[in-house]
Amino acid sequence: MGHHPPELPINVDDETGVWSTDGLPMLYVPRHFFINNHAAVEEALGADVYADLLYKAGYKSAYFWCEQEGETHGITGAEVFDHYMKRLSQRGWGQFFIEQLDVSQGTARVRLENSAFVYYYGKNNRKVDYMFTGWFAGAMDQVSESVGFPLKTQAVQLQSGSEEGCDVGVFEVKPI
Repeated sequence: MGHHPPELPINVDDETGVWSTDGLPMLYVPRHFFINNHAAVEEALGADVYADLLYKAGYKSAYFWCEQEGETHGITGAEVFDHYMKRLSQRGWGQFFIEQLDVSQGTARVRLENSAFVYYYGKNNRKVDYMFTGWFAGAMDQVSESVGFPLKTQAVQLQSGSEEGCDVGVFEVKPI
């Protein structure tokens, strides 16, 4: 098992201690800390209510992120979506692979391997990666708009690596 340093640029401000990547402030926290908080909120609200809240917040955050990264790197459309999947993978959420992407049609299929949520929950026969769904729709809406195809899309998780008989997560994005 090999190891390598992070593949994304991390800068730490000497005066404030704020971490950033591509000019966006970041937080570096242990996975168990984040997921323990996630699990506590899920338990308090119920998975369906929490998933709905996360979808909306994730959509907004992904849209903003893609807009900022597109400007920072001078990229648009599919390049931004690909960059987003690469950065999510580099930040430890799991490994995201684009199986299908058509920005002009607002469709995508993303495979997720080594999900941080599946590591925590294990095989529990439910879709535990729902936090990501809003991210994919927000990213798709921003990248399609950036190349002249303003669409409203919706993302769903078709399967999770936490479900019996499934080794990976699969997400689908389609126009509403």
